[in-house]
Amino acid sequence: MHVRGRYSWLLRPFFLVFDLCVINILVFFFFNFNDQDLYFFESSFWNNKHLLFIIYTTIFWPLSAFFLKFYNVYRFTSIPQILSLLIKQLLAYTLIVYAFIGIFRSIDVSAFVTFKYLMLSFGIIGLVKIIGYYGLKKYRAVLDGNIRRVIIIGFSAGAQELERLFRNNKELGYKLLGIFSNKDNEMITGTIEDSFDFIEKEKGIDEIYCAIDELSEKHVNDYVKYASMNMINIKFIPNTKKLITKRLKTDYYNYLPVLSIQEVALNNNLNRFIKRAFDIVFSLFIIIFLLSWLVPLMAILIKLESKGPVFYKHIRNGINYKEFTCYKFRSLAKNSDADYDHVTQQDSRVTRIGRFIRKTSIDELPQFFNVLKGDMSVIGPRPHMIPYTKEYAKKIDKYNFVFRHSVKPGISGLAQVKGYRGEIKNDEDIINRIKYDIFYIENWSLFLDIKIIFETILNIVRGEKNAY
Repeated sequence: MHVRGRYSWLLRPFFLVFDLCVINILVFFFFNFNDQDLYFFESSFWNNKHLLFIIYTTIFWPLSAFFLKFYNVYRFTSIPQILSLLIKQLLAYTLIVYAFIGIFRSIDVSAFVTFKYLMLSFGIIGLVKIIGYYGLKKYRAVLDGNIRRVIIIGFSAGAQELERLFRNNKELGYKLLGIFSNKDNEMITGTIEDSFDFIEKEKGIDEIYCAIDELSEKHVNDYVKYASMNMINIKFIPNTKKLITKRLKTDYYNYLPVLSIQEVALNNNLNRFIKRAFDIVFSLFIIIFLLSWLVPLMAILIKLESKGPVFYKHIRNGINYKEFTCYKFRSLAKNSDADYDHVTQQDSRVTRIGRFIRKTSIDELPQFFNVLKGDMSVIGPRPHMIPYTKEYAKKIDKYNFVFRHSVKPGISGLAQVKGYRGEIKNDEDIINRIKYDIFYIENWSLFLDIKIIFETILNIVRGEKNAY
């Protein structure tokens, strides 16, 4: 949909032209295009390989970029997602280049030269892409440029979360003009009915966000109709307590809509192989260079303070609810309730060394042996105590809770770095934990795993892990 006064649509054509210039100019410096006859073409036109290469890349670069969504970078796109797009496009373009070399055999180029050409090309393309990404963020935050003027209809929990996001993240470029709801709150600009007059008077509104659970069917239809007639984007905010999934797709069986489940990233065989390979390499690194000397040291410290084993072994549900033995350094005095009761703040069962290793997450490190065995992954949904798994399943949409167990549990996860870790105090804690777990499963990438690892380390350094 066209949005008034917006020039963002020019960015994609600009980056496309820039990228084509980079790959086509650099090829002159790396590839030796001689004048010998080609493999199966003999006319003089076909012997101009520079021209052929430009035509070839001008066709196939945009095609690969379109299918890989290389230029689909939005306000909410993260750096790991951009890096993932760069790698995918690099792999695709590598195939494109080698296909050209295979057809036109007289090109004198080695594999090493081709590698240098590809690395330099994508180094420049990636650098400009990232500079443009951060430059646009700074432009929005400091100069109030590239702004979208928005209003929010409703004051649900999701609407309030969106309001905080708009106000606290200026680099996203959203200017909130008002919040309209029939609820009574000082932050509210007016009632839902007042919003229609406001939209008429306040020209240039770009987007309307509607909290769907606060609006009647008539209101929804009115907003959709008005937005359509005035070329305004309209979006809907779901109930945040309901888990939203992108797995459902709609097929039509003779006009009958039928929902089915789409394959997600972590159920792809190639992605499973990549994730498993990363788990093995990373866990071996930790075991060899850290646990090889830390285990004997922790054994001495734990044994000096209290009787009992060095490792605490507890049964957890893994992939497809398969039970496995999970290892931790023992942080509690030996007791019979360890497998049934969460550790709480100021828990008397926690030893002095236990309090330290829980605060620094050292107690979790033996789980890298679980990763090496294949029971766990470095990153994934955290495994719960079995009694609590059954209890939580009653509070969460059944399918989404089961789907959470379709992948291996992790030592850390997206929910944990977002603050939902440790003791579950209320229903909202477990709902948000599952929501982040589902998002992780559906949107997995190796870069996301690496990002979560770094955020986990930063949280530990900052002392943000629960100390109980």
